[in-house]
Amino acid sequence: MIVGLGNPGPQYARNRHNIGFQVLDILAERHAISLSRAKFNGLFGLGSITHSRLLERNRLSREAMPGQKVVLMRPLTFMNRCGTSVAPMANFYRVEPRDIFVIYDELDLPSGKLRLRPFGGSGGHNGMKSLIQMLGTDRFPRARVGIGRPLTPMSPADYVLQNFSVDEEIAFKSLRPRIADAVETWLFHGIDLAMNRFNSAPATAA
Repeated sequence: MIVGLGNPGPQYARNRHNIGFQVLDILAERHAISLSRAKFNGLFGLGSITHSRLLERNRLSREAMPGQKVVLMRPLTFMNRCGTSVAPMANFYRVEPRDIFVIYDELDLPSGKLRLRPFGGSGGHNGMKSLIQMLGTDRFPRARVGIGRPLTPMSPADYVLQNFSVDEEIAFKSLRPRIADAVETWLFHGIDLAMNRFNSAPATAA
């Protein structure tokens, strides 16, 4: 189960706080999974992610692997109540917390930094607080996507609900597919290899 966090509604679509939704849309498009089903205050789609598609983008071991069945989910609650959507969906499909991958924004990482973790606390993120409370554990993998903190006097709540700046959008245009690559790598190769490959800065041309 792959969960992108954000707020529902077109007015929030390009906000910093909605990076989880934005990456989920890339995964849905890549693998032709329609996020058109509604249940438990969430919008979701069922489908399969194939290893061959992953190999097209990453130089990983080339052993044959079957496709992985997935649930892609976008909670339709607002961020601070997302656990009330995700937990019943996971229960319905009998997905254990360790098999739920969550993508969300992180104020305490510099903008554009990606950090995968196998588990951990909320770090003050309201969506993660809700998930941990409703799942009853923090033992689930996640992608923390750095959005930095405001450079001018502004509350964090106002900052995360702003759209990315022009310069940030240029950087995030390539970062969003990289995050999707990291999720696919976790799916087939586990969190350790995904962290080794994606927790460092992307390689640049010489």
